[in-house]
Amino acid sequence: MKRVYLFITIVLLFTFSQSAQAAVIHKVAPSFWWAGMKNPELQILLYGDNISTSDVYISSKDIVLKEVVKQENPNYLLLYIDLSEATPQTFNIQLKQGKKQTTIPYEIKQREQGAANREGFNSGDVLYLIMPDRFANGIPANDLVPGMLEAKVDRNNSFARHGGDLKGIENHLDYIEDLGVTAIWLNPIQENDMQEGSYHGYAITDYYQVDRRFGTNEDFKQFVDRTHAKGLKVVMDMIFNHCGSENYLFKDMPSKDWFNFKGEYVQTTFQTVTQSDNYATEYAKKLAIDGWFTQVMPDLNQRNRHVETYLTQNSIWWIEYAGINGIRQDTHPYADFEGMADWCKAVNAEYPNFNIVGETWLGSNVLISYWQKDSKLAYPRNSYLPTVMDFPLMGEMNRAFDEETTDWNGGLFRLYEYLSQDVVYTDPMNLLTFLDNHDTSRFYHSDADTKNLNRYKQAMAFLLTTRGIPQIYYGTEILMAADKADGDGSLRADFPGGWAGDPVNCFDSQQRSAKQNEAFAYLQKLLQWRKGNEVIAKGTLKHVAPNKGVYAYERKSGNRSVVVFLNGNDREASIDLTPYREMLPKTTATDVLTGRKIELSNELTLESRGVYLF
Repeated sequence: MKRVYLFITIVLLFTFSQSAQAAVIHKVAPSFWWAGMKNPELQILLYGDNISTSDVYISSKDIVLKEVVKQENPNYLLLYIDLSEATPQTFNIQLKQGKKQTTIPYEIKQREQGAANREGFNSGDVLYLIMPDRFANGIPANDLVPGMLEAKVDRNNSFARHGGDLKGIENHLDYIEDLGVTAIWLNPIQENDMQEGSYHGYAITDYYQVDRRFGTNEDFKQFVDRTHAKGLKVVMDMIFNHCGSENYLFKDMPSKDWFNFKGEYVQTTFQTVTQSDNYATEYAKKLAIDGWFTQVMPDLNQRNRHVETYLTQNSIWWIEYAGINGIRQDTHPYADFEGMADWCKAVNAEYPNFNIVGETWLGSNVLISYWQKDSKLAYPRNSYLPTVMDFPLMGEMNRAFDEETTDWNGGLFRLYEYLSQDVVYTDPMNLLTFLDNHDTSRFYHSDADTKNLNRYKQAMAFLLTTRGIPQIYYGTEILMAADKADGDGSLRADFPGGWAGDPVNCFDSQQRSAKQNEAFAYLQKLLQWRKGNEVIAKGTLKHVAPNKGVYAYERKSGNRSVVVFLNGNDREASIDLTPYREMLPKTTATDVLTGRKIELSNELTLESRGVYLF
């Protein structure tokens, strides 16, 4: 009998010991917050082993625990707390399960002075788009991080990681500033701990963590600070439509309704036009919007209030923590319309001077205009999205500078006709304009094409003087070329000189070719002239239909104006200036590009594919 009692005693002691152990907490998201935010409610997501049966208490007297939400999965708890009266402090979140108690310290920080007034990007800016893995490698030691799934770097493989990082970009801020752009847009920098293809960043596995192969969260904050010190803004790429399949929120779902089709893979049709199509079936809409990009990119359900809140808080967290100046939202029309509208409103309520641009990859200006804030075409719906991407103009520009221009079609007439339809837009100045980006063929498809530098010069002159917010893709200034037909990896080639041992360093003008230096100097002159130019940033636009292949337009603000003439012919062209008199207050002008004096008395002659800017 003594042996039996001893065994029972040992079992009871072991059971008591186990029950007294604290729960294992894997994630607290967000890990901290701030007092004094305009929206006083905070969602805290707790992820740990079997925590849903816990009673929850908080130690603060001026913070109210409003709601504790359990999910289907017992490993999650969602806490909603009220910070209306909260001061900066550290308090404890206590989880009690019988005799087991877990204490989670949580910090409410003091906001930086003026944080709510963060300045967004606008039409006075020019964005420089960088894919961090492909620009420059500042810290080779972080190329491989133990424990991360993609455990190789191979610069000969366009689909593999190459080792670029935040420090690499930071090391070349002088180059970027000297070029003359005013903002850096980074392709996603958040953790992408995927088996393969993680270099591009569009399959996020932790929304609150910078990918360790790029650096730490603190490294990113330092990068933003140093970029600001150079007078440059930072735009952060975000993806709320989907995440990576290695994200803990998918691998161990809080509940099946965090993802569309209950977490089961169903392919999207990519037909996001169904969002604005009056004739679309409900089935077609659901398949397009709720379908997944790929099997490894689970589609998030923004109709779930907890998902919407999680994503919204995440973007606000990065703005407040790192001090970024803008967000580019990937695949914007693929997500729930109302959910994304709520997100835009929430961000701009906290930061009235901030800007968001949505990727709106649609085939016409009418379809894109539907997505801009206060669009009459979408009424009574409202996306509250300030800026949309002008993909149709990209297409027109990529054709216009190759074709001959007539008085009725082709070439520069494409640009005239397209801009004459801007009546569909609520705010044409809040359109992101670009010749190419990381998803499209580069402006030059091959190195052989770069022999035609007139094409480049006309395109850059137009892009940087027409309405909208221009974006330039890294390497354009040195004539990097690529065709999407050769795969996305070719579009995202390494910047020459970003890695130790590169045979050519194009950050150094002495190592660039004569043609590369000509292109760089031309773009630099335009960008430096545009910087701080209120006529281009805020001026009205007036244009005249192409005449003898020549397209002309004026930007005007107050009594100041800028006039541009483009010759869309492969031959010299002379035009009578009578139709342009209201745009030409002077009889002479100085060309910004060459410094030459231009006579504007009766007739103007432009050389083949020539540009005048005065």
